[in-house]
Amino acid sequence: MFAKSVAALALIGTALTGCAANSGTQSAATAKFEPIAKACEGRDGWGDPAPPAHVYANVYMVGTCGIVSLLITTPQGHFLIDGAIPEAATEIAQNIRDLGFDPKDVRYLLNSHEHFDHSGGLAGLKRITGAKMVARAEAKDALESGTVHPLDPQRGLFDPVEGVKVDQIIRDGETLKIGNQVLTAIASPGHSPGGTSWRWQSCNNGKCLNIVFADSLSAVSADDYHFSDHPEYIAPLRATISKIASFETCDILITPHPSQSGFFERLNGDEPLIDATSCSQYAAGSLARLENRLAKEAAK
Repeated sequence: MFAKSVAALALIGTALTGCAANSGTQSAATAKFEPIAKACEGRDGWGDPAPPAHVYANVYMVGTCGIVSLLITTPQGHFLIDGAIPEAATEIAQNIRDLGFDPKDVRYLLNSHEHFDHSGGLAGLKRITGAKMVARAEAKDALESGTVHPLDPQRGLFDPVEGVKVDQIIRDGETLKIGNQVLTAIASPGHSPGGTSWRWQSCNNGKCLNIVFADSLSAVSADDYHFSDHPEYIAPLRATISKIASFETCDILITPHPSQSGFFERLNGDEPLIDATSCSQYAAGSLARLENRLAKEAAK
């Protein structure tokens, strides 16, 4: 099943490279942090503070015990994916500082999907960092209004939050680049209309790994929503699951909720961090849960 990996950021002082072609180096602060799995044991709230954790090379977990926020660093500036809930913005910024990086060096804010537990902190983080918010067109209205899309299965579950202005639209397969670090956007509708996964390569001491931040693939909805009544919504979810399953280069899988991929346990070293089958396993489990949901709806 999903692995549990390298001990979370015990001592960082080594030079980090941004990608295979990146000859620049950058070092995080030399500091000791409690392993994230231990710090978050019994605590998985979306706003529960967590220490930062080193994932691989120039990739760091800077979110909360219940929500992944991911920092990808380069000597020329950084990417930050997801902002957790509104109250977590200052915690995320402090985690970045605790690693020895300046939040104002974040150049791009990115998002997995537009539900408030992943996007609520983006407005605050944009003020702190001054970064450019980049999202797919399908997520733009929800991100800027702070409310979910009218066709979202989870509509009505969340109170509105402060919206964040989207500065740049990115399309499926398009890339963002800082220095030699390149991230590719992967349209991933289904859990939400504007869902987006991200792919890139990070290297350490000449070992380059393909990393996938795969969006949530779960069929979660308000109580009165039936997926079986919306075949037009099931179709893109199935397509997204198939797309994630097809990734042959998926050395490290990261998901918006750490529990979706056993992320903290893998960071704890209980199972391998690197698993080329992790994307296909994640997709297979998601498809099984979708089929189970549809079968239960049909039985009612």
